[in-house]
Amino acid sequence: MNVGFDLVNNKLIIRIDGDIDHHTCEEIRSKIDNEIMKRNPKSIIFDMKNVNFMDSSGIGVIIGRYKLIMTSGGIAAMVNVKPQIKRVYEICGLKKIIPVYENEKQALESI
Repeated sequence: MNVGFDLVNNKLIIRIDGDIDHHTCEEIRSKIDNEIMKRNPKSIIFDMKNVNFMDSSGIGVIIGRYKLIMTSGGIAAMVNVKPQIKRVYEICGLKKIIPVYENEKQALESI
């Protein structure tokens, strides 16, 4: 599991490589929170291209970072979401609060 970051127009792109589950969620949460505190972005974009599995702990990580960025008036989005992740995302109701875009370019232009 690895987490990478890019800042584009004050929007933090969070690239997660690996599963987001109860084994990895604490490390992922910590890395993302540290980066948000360090860079203070206006919005965050989760790039899910290299995520094949996400359980309820992973959903908690996404929702927690969404709440964190919302406190400063920011927006969260997701891109490159695979069908198996999209299904979990839709079932738990995340699609009502965090929009999904096909790619980073589309997300960067829309949020």
